[in-house]
Formats: sequence, structure tokens, C-alpha cells
Amino acid sequence: MTQAATPLYANPVDDTGFSLSPSARSPRLLELRFHPATVKQFLDQVADLPVQALEYKSFLRFRAAKILDDLCGNQLQPLLIETLVDRDSGALLITPEGLDDAGQAEDMVKFTTAVAHLFGRSNFDAMSSQYYARFVVRNEDDSDSYLRQAHRVMELHNDGTFVEQRTDYVLMLKIDEQNMDGGDSLLLHLDDWEHLDRFSSDPMAHRVMRWAAPPSKNTRRDVFHPVFGSDNRGRPVMSYIDQFVQPKDFEEGNWLADLSEALENSRGRLSVPVPVGSFLLINNHFWLHGRDRFTAHRGLRRELMRQRGYFTHAQTLPGASADNG
Repeated sequence: MTQAATPLYANPVDDTGFSLSPSARSPRLLELRFHPATVKQFLDQVADLPVQALEYKSFLRFRAAKILDDLCGNQLQPLLIETLVDRDSGALLITPEGLDDAGQAEDMVKFTTAVAHLFGRSNFDAMSSQYYARFVVRNEDDSDSYLRQAHRVMELHNDGTFVEQRTDYVLMLKIDEQNMDGGDSLLLHLDDWEHLDRFSSDPMAHRVMRWAAPPSKNTRRDVFHPVFGSDNRGRPVMSYIDQFVQPKDFEEGNWLADLSEALENSRGRLSVPVPVGSFLLINNHFWLHGRDRFTAHRGLRRELMRQRGYFTHAQTLPGASADNG
């Protein structure tokens, strides 16, 4: 297993409206906390920007981002950019203190939108027909994917595997939960996966495969790409989800089954509880994510929000185009 180097801003920062420190779960995962005064000032300044305005006028998402960065002494944007591209880190658990009640859901959307648009832009989400998606997990479900199914593990995967838009980051916010036991977020950094070399060096790793989503995803076109690629320094990156890859033959199907088992049984997998109002922000190319199962309860309810998109700063992804539409 690769030992993570001390990431940028690993020491607490406490004079810019936020603090930052490594998580006890892993030195790769940083915990970013915004002070209550910072959160209140931000919400006061965006009070005249309803969520509908952010949906209709995409440039206002960047204005919200500037407001938050200005409140943080213009130290937040470089921190996010450098952390997300840092291969030794690339992940944050972010908590806006005081923003922790389901009745503040629209304020949560505003805050996450501001954070996301400091380093990138959120893609159109076909499932919701917006730049973000909100969805609820309940005790019983009859959906066509594991996203809302509470009583089984949602296996480790990357987002954006079945869309044509580039998906550099994933942001996952917990808006509400009731009668919950279990369901922690699962994370795996590729460099902590003990089988990375075995699978990324296999010829099957670079074979183009077909990816197709169920009807609930509202995407009708299949996409084609390999499971593995390389970053700008030649290190392995992934674009994989077990539910939507469509192997064409015996060889592909069994290689994918072996890959799935190796991921799910990895010693490097992290289990991370995410409090209401907090959100995970990860580099989607070298982090995989999933969700543990819940304990059954008739009143179980969890509401989540997702944003995912592409980096817009040259220094965030050197040599790559940010022109994604």
C-alpha cells in the first residue's frame, strides 16, 4: 500500500473563516470546517439568490462562489484546487457549521454550489434535469438501480461512467436522515488498493467496453470506454461501475467479476460517517465511492444531494481541455 504524503494544508488553518486538518479515518481525507460566522455571512449575502435563480442563470453559481471565497480571504479557491488535484489526497469531508437541519436544504444547495464552482462547473444531471440531483432513500424501494436501495451495499464505483460529459469530481451532501443505523459512505483511493497493479496492467484494463444505464437515469445513448486510463503523469485512473458495464463475452464478464470482488474486499476501503449538512468532495478519477447497507426500519429516510462535473482551472488538470459544454 502506498503511504500518503502529508497533503497541502494538512495543518489546521483558523484565520480565514475555516479550519482544515487530516481526518482520523485516513491522512488522504481532509476535513474542512467552515465557522458558523462564515456560513451566516455567506447565507446573508446570497439571500437574494434563490435556488431557482441558480438553476436558471448558471453564471450566478460563480457569483455565489466568489462571495464565499471573498469571505475566506481568497484562500479557499486555491486550497480546493490544489487539494483536489493532489494524488496523495484529492478528497475532503466538508462541514458548514450551523447548516445541519433538513429545513435548511435550499441553503445547503447554495453552499455546495458555491464550493463546487470555485474549481469547476457542475454538469447537467439527466436524472433531475438540473445541475444537481436530490433524491430520497427509504426502507422500501422498487427502483431500477442500487442508488435508493437501503438494505444492500452500493458497491465502489466512479460516477459519470455512462455519460459523455467529463466527470472530474463528485460532491455528495447529506440533507436529512431519520431512523438511520448504518449506511456510512465507503471510499477507496486507487493507490491504497492492493490489486491496482494486477488489474491496471492487464490487457483487459484498456479494452473498450460498453456502458448503458437503466431508464431512471434518463440517458438513452450507450457510451464506450475502457475501465482504466492514465493521468497526466501516467498513473492509473478509473471509470467503472459494476451495474452499468455490459461485457460482450465470457472473457470480459469474468474479468469484471474478478475486478469487482477485488475492490469490495480491499483492505484499503474506508468507512466514513457523514453528518447531516456535511458533504464529501472527491476527485472522481482516483477515488471510488459507495455506501454501506442500512439496518431496516419502517421509518428510515435519508435525503441526499449530488453534484458532479468537470474542473475549469488549467492548474487543476494540466494539459486537459475544460470545454465540456
